[in-house]
Order: sequence, then C-alpha cells, then structure tokens
Amino acid sequence: MEAPSHTVTNQAPPLVGYDVYASDRALAEAVGRHLPAEVLDEAREELGALGRATGSEQVREWGEQANAYPPRLRTHDRYGHRIDEVEFHPAWHRLLGKAVAAGLTDAWGRPGGHVRRAAGFLVATQAEAGIGCPVSMTHAAVPALRAEPELAAVWEPLAASRVYERELLPVASKAGVLLGMGLTEKQGGSDVRAITTSARPLAAPGEYVLTGHKWFCSAPMSDAFLVLARAPGGLTCFLVPRVLEDGSRNAFALQRLKDKLGNRSNASAEVEFHGTTWARRVGEEGRGLRTVRGMVAATRLDCVLGSAALMRQAVAQAVHHASYRSAFGGLLADKPLMRNVLADLAVESEAATVLGMRLAAAYDAAGGGSERDRALLRIAVPAAKYWVTKRCVPVVAEALECLGGNGYVEESGLPRLLRESPLNSVWEGAGNIQALDVLRALRTEPAALDAYLREVGEARGADPRLDRAIRGLLAELADLEGVEARARRLAERMALVLQGALLVRWAPPEVADAFCAGRLGGDTGSAFGTLPHTLDLRAVVERARPVE
Repeated sequence: MEAPSHTVTNQAPPLVGYDVYASDRALAEAVGRHLPAEVLDEAREELGALGRATGSEQVREWGEQANAYPPRLRTHDRYGHRIDEVEFHPAWHRLLGKAVAAGLTDAWGRPGGHVRRAAGFLVATQAEAGIGCPVSMTHAAVPALRAEPELAAVWEPLAASRVYERELLPVASKAGVLLGMGLTEKQGGSDVRAITTSARPLAAPGEYVLTGHKWFCSAPMSDAFLVLARAPGGLTCFLVPRVLEDGSRNAFALQRLKDKLGNRSNASAEVEFHGTTWARRVGEEGRGLRTVRGMVAATRLDCVLGSAALMRQAVAQAVHHASYRSAFGGLLADKPLMRNVLADLAVESEAATVLGMRLAAAYDAAGGGSERDRALLRIAVPAAKYWVTKRCVPVVAEALECLGGNGYVEESGLPRLLRESPLNSVWEGAGNIQALDVLRALRTEPAALDAYLREVGEARGADPRLDRAIRGLLAELADLEGVEARARRLAERMALVLQGALLVRWAPPEVADAFCAGRLGGDTGSAFGTLPHTLDLRAVVERARPVE
C-alpha cells in the first residue's frame, strides 16, 4: 500500500492510446489536400489504422525495447562457419513488419503513392525512428533499379510488397525483400568520386566481382544492396545480393556495427568485398552517379520527413505535458510564456510537415508527367533537407525542456528523440553537401529556379512579410559573387520562403501569421518562445494538441 507522502499528483498521464495520424491536423489536412479524391477514403482508413497502432501502448513499448536491446553482429555460427548476420530484438521485427505491411516501401506504382507513403512514414517513425532506414532504402532503390529493366522486373515488385520476410533466402523464394545501400568509403565520405572499390567483369553479360569496402552500409540485414564501384568504364552502380541463386551466401563480410549516438535500434555496418563478391551491373558502366541520383534524392526527402516526425512527436509530448501539469496556480499550457514556447515549437513542426508533404506530392505529379514538379524537386529537396533537418535538434531540445527534469529522464522518451535528432542532418549528405547541391541546381538547371519561384509566387500578395522575404531572396540570387561561402544562408532563405508560402496558402491564419512574424518578419528572438505576444498563440497550441 502506498504511503500518503508518496501519493502521486500533478503528473501528466502517458501519451498513449491515441491516433497519431488523425490528431496531427497539419498532416491530415495535407493528405486531404494532395491526394486524388478517388483514393482519399481508402488512404484515410489505412493511415488511421496505422496512427492508432503507432499511438498504442504496445507499439510504444516495442520502440523502447528495440532501443534497449540494440542489434548484435554474428560473424560466425557455433561451428565456425562465416554467416555475417545481424541479430535484432523481436520488437524490431514487429515494428518493421508493421511498417512494411502499411505500404512504406510501396510508393512508385499506385495513385498518390508518394503522399500516402510519406504520411505513413511520418506516422510510423514516431514510434521508433530506426525502422525508417530500411524502409527508406527499399523505397528509394526503385528509381535506380529501373535503369536495368530486367532487374527491376524481379526486384521492384518484391520491394513494394506488403510482406516482411526476415530470413535470408534466394530472391526467387521470397515474397518481399528489403534493399540497402553502400556508397561511402573510409577515404571519401560524401565525396563518392573518391571511391576505390573495383569491379571486374565476368564472362556473363552484366556480371562482375567486387573488391573493396564500404565504410557505411545501411540496413546490413537486407536482401540486397546498391553499391558504387569502379568498373573498366568508370564509376558504376551494382546490385549485390546477400544470397545467390543456388542458395549459397554471397561474399559479404560484415566487419563491425557502428556504435552510434542515436538510431540505436538500427544497424549500420562496415563491409568488405573480398574479390569474390558477385554483383550485377545496374545501368551503364561509368554512369553510376546518374543511376543512384534518384535514390539519393528519395532518401533525402525521407530525411525531411523523418525530422518532421521527430519534431511532431516532441511537440506532441510537450503540449500534452503542459496540458496536464500545473504550476504557479494554473496549467502550464495556460501560462503566457509557456504558451509562447509551445506555439513557436508547433509552428516549426507544422512548417516541416507541410513542406515535406508538398514535396511528396511533387513526386506524384512528376511521375504523372509534370516537368514543373520534377524541376521543383531538384532544388527544393536539398534546400528542405538542409533546413528542416537542422531545425530538428533545437526543436526537440526545447520540447524536452518543457517537461523539465521529467524530460531529461529516459522513461519520458524525450532523450531518445534528442539523440536521434541530429541524424537526418548527417545522413545522405550533411549540411554543406545540401547547400552546395542547391548551388549546383541554380547553375546548371534554370528550370529548377523557375519552378521554385513559380511555387512561392502562388502566395505573393497574401502577406507583406512574405513579399519582402521574396524580394530579399531575389536580390540574393541576383548577386552570386562569392556565393559558395553564402551557400548555407541561401539554402536557409529558400527553405524559409518556401515554407512561408505554403503556410500562407494552406495553414490556418494564426499559424501562417506566427510563421511570417517569427521567421520572415524579424519580430522574434533567437530562442523559441519569443514570438510577438499579440499573436493568437492559444489557437496555435490548441491545434498542436495530440488528442482530437
């Protein structure tokens, strides 16, 4: 029996048993806005089921378990045979199975597929972000595989499958597969032109053996990997299966798993190819960078979505806590200063979600033949990846602080979000790589800038602060002297202006007003919680509450 002095009062209940999708108004509205009417009801039903599962106590527990018991590398079996396998906690397999069953690897071949999949990705990864890597790699591999139609005919339907099969088997024996990626090497990092892994052609057309290494191999438990290596004709993309057609294991030596700051449930490995690693060429020799470009762009968008998911979960936890916790004579959420902090965080979260979903819709439109959307993606994806992933760390840290000491305790879940928050800024090209890619698009693809300006132009005249920001951006673009040193500044401004334009068009007036005041109008401080007090901050916070 609990002693009277230990009676628990004034503690917020755990945020469980809610619909992660339906209670995210910005996300639900984006789905309704971007999906064709004929698939909207079906998509809402699927996303609602995923949202309720993600918000359940059971799935939350699986996320905690997957992090408490991270993957282990097993290089040999008990008899000394080399097996190179990664062993995961059962909770990991359950989470990954739910993600695959929800269609998070199926976007390229169905109406509105990218919007539906992006919304599902944003929901599911709020339970555990580590599963985002394998589903992202599998989804993103499809554009590269299509460079080799014969391979795509075999692997694409299995990548899009709703069946998760964890066993390593020949591809002909599987109902669904996962695909990983290995690009970077010790000596080069993001500079893939420094790759030294070599590919020697065999007698059979399109077949090679590889010699070399990969410093970061994503999702090493996958069924196959897209890797870059140097063939006689130059840097080339290859498909490396884990299991060959005869059932034998390919030469794919896992040297060690990375001991990472966050993303603990997901395995990242160092891999060696010992000169007998069988590979199949994907695309033409010497065109490896072109072949993987679509894959890299798709994973970069997932970095935006993954950061938006982390922000949303952190803000949901902060608003939930403040809606129950009392201090100094009233609920925290009703205190003007805390309301300012929560509203500022909520605006940042909604801006990330709206931008990520607009880019997902551009993928659907580009697949339908829209050259404008294809061009928009070329410049908006690296700008969004640069800025949204950068904002994730301060948003999560501030949300943690809203819970005070409770937020600093592992049981709250906020420390796990905080450790995860820098990841998406690092993976798939860190900040400088994204900023330089924005410059590359400006210099080499005039249609990209035109598409961007037309997109933000849709909102001109609706808010004077946005109009001034657009004029300032145009002045920046007109003077490209010393632009490389200004690349981060330019990418930031482009992302902010685009977010502002989308919110002015689609968000409630109180959200757009707060964004334009705090991000474009200069009427704010450097920390969160410094929005003008005259704004309708109560409405912004209420919109962000995680329960309908």
